[in-house]
Amino acid sequence: MERIIVIGSSCAGKSTFARELSQKLGYEYIQLDELHWLPNWQEQTAEEFRKMVSEKINSDRWVLDGNYSVVKDITWPLATDIIWLNYSFSTVLYRALKRSVIRAATKEELFSGNVETFRQSFFSKDSIIWWVITTFHKKRKRYPALLGSNLASGANIVEFNKTSEASRWLSLVSVTK
Repeated sequence: MERIIVIGSSCAGKSTFARELSQKLGYEYIQLDELHWLPNWQEQTAEEFRKMVSEKINSDRWVLDGNYSVVKDITWPLATDIIWLNYSFSTVLYRALKRSVIRAATKEELFSGNVETFRQSFFSKDSIIWWVITTFHKKRKRYPALLGSNLASGANIVEFNKTSEASRWLSLVSVTK
């Protein structure tokens, strides 16, 4: 495992899993959301985003999390491993709800100083909860074909269907000195 991509539905726990894996392995952690979002929830241009991602993945060892299709053609062919957190809709929706409430209540600062609010999370067309509801099933149906495509042909594919499987696997990863 040298260049690892963690994929899955929004709110599946990609960032938490990838961050812990990168720490255990001693690899650079690359969070696509951090590169994508500008202040006030503005999106990076596709060109600038691709440039930033290209610079980040220009090393031998990294763990990357995210599903951005605009960079899949440059990230996936470099991956030695792709880990799919393929959890149930109920698990992901629960995590989306819980995460939104906690982040809005604590005003946790995210990428580029952005903060989730109750209004944004529960009463907006830009709600992460609404995003999960409307994209979960489409993305889940698409992943098997993507993982079988040329983009992922050189990568070892690992799929976890339960959080306990992923946690158990992560606990077995050797810590790099």
